[in-house]
Amino acid sequence: MTPEKTADLANPPRRIAIIGGGVTGLTAAYDLTRPAAAPGAPAGCPARPQVTIYEHGAQLGGLAAGFKGKESWEWPLEHFYHHLFLSDQAMLQLLEEIGFRGALKTYRPNTAIHTQGANYPLDSVTRVLRFPLIPFVDRLRMGMVIGYLRFHPARPWREFDKLRADEWLKRWMGPRAYAAAWEFQLQGKFGDYYRDVNLAWFWARVYARTTQLAYFDGGFQAFIDHLGRRVQQQGVRIQTGASVEAVRLRAGGGLTVEVAGQAPEEYDQVLSTVGPGLMTRLAPDLPADYLGQLNNLKSMGAVVLTVALDRKLTEEMYWISMPKPEGIPFLALVEHTNMIDPAHYGGDHLLYLGDYLPPDHRYFDLSAEQLLDEFAPHLAKFNPQFNRSWVTGAWVHKAKYAQPVPPVGYAAMIPATRTPLPGLFFASMSQVYPWDRGTNYAVELGRRVAGEMIAE
Repeated sequence: MTPEKTADLANPPRRIAIIGGGVTGLTAAYDLTRPAAAPGAPAGCPARPQVTIYEHGAQLGGLAAGFKGKESWEWPLEHFYHHLFLSDQAMLQLLEEIGFRGALKTYRPNTAIHTQGANYPLDSVTRVLRFPLIPFVDRLRMGMVIGYLRFHPARPWREFDKLRADEWLKRWMGPRAYAAAWEFQLQGKFGDYYRDVNLAWFWARVYARTTQLAYFDGGFQAFIDHLGRRVQQQGVRIQTGASVEAVRLRAGGGLTVEVAGQAPEEYDQVLSTVGPGLMTRLAPDLPADYLGQLNNLKSMGAVVLTVALDRKLTEEMYWISMPKPEGIPFLALVEHTNMIDPAHYGGDHLLYLGDYLPPDHRYFDLSAEQLLDEFAPHLAKFNPQFNRSWVTGAWVHKAKYAQPVPPVGYAAMIPATRTPLPGLFFASMSQVYPWDRGTNYAVELGRRVAGEMIAE
């Protein structure tokens, strides 16, 4: 027997399960199985473990997955509105590695807030300074505060973790500017929790985001499918429609993964990319203090109604945010086809009408038609000519874990990706802090946890 064969028998490939086929899980699978992972592995450890991805849904992608509402659509559309920023370096690096960078195109769409019956663009310094609903002195104060947060050389987010965004912004911007331009956005995103949200989260949004956006030819599903094929080429086994019911410690070491309708399988390592609430149910063997950390994490859900129209609703607006006092029953109106050519969707003009809501909100029980009945009358506020006959289709998508809530002191609340159970890792949107949830940070998190798994 050759020395190489002897080494293979002495160090058989690690068996790794990844629960969740979203961007975090796929990125981790890519790093765990690519040849370049070998230099970071311990001496004698095989370069490529045997990796299996278990995805509950019928397709890969998680919250970034897409759907084709009609046969006439050339491209699928995301269940929940998605785009990238030009500052999303983790995603751009991955795209270069997998040969998909050319599919990403750049856009400069218009965004605005809708208040007092009109749209006011606030996506540039010039537009902020011209905003007529805030006195000029307060506009200057607001501009200086945003400049301070965006260009602060020290990136002091750990200090900001100790401050409430609501109190700090109101103090330094002034109550009129804060109420007119920012308070409603915190209220809309975090509901009753908005006064608890810390300044580090707000700083990260201002610091990292760009006015130019990027989107994939073929939508995000095209990127996900490309990455899925890449990891399969690297030997990863993918199971869709696979509902993991439990992860348990084995008496002799390692972990057992129980999947509905399948015999239990044994693994050396398991990475779970589900939400914190589901993680507590999947891994009951976790110590009480770690389970307590998971249970203490708060989050908001999301309900998004996608509407197809036979013509434009607005002439030029891509994203419009709404203060709750306007009486409009959704937080954001995103006219996707004011950025992406409607020819890719059979000529349909596509709107997202979305909101972040507590997981027990009644909207989670409504059908697309019922939500359309509630939402459609308000579309005339954006175009007085709107008529219900313009609607040619409507689809609803819901996620009860969509937006983590980061209160003061959140940095100390985040559970470690390496759980106390040997070989069990956990990676969720709650751990990308101080950054906001998004596919760029899902890539970053997937790469980080894969490095930890390789090192172990």
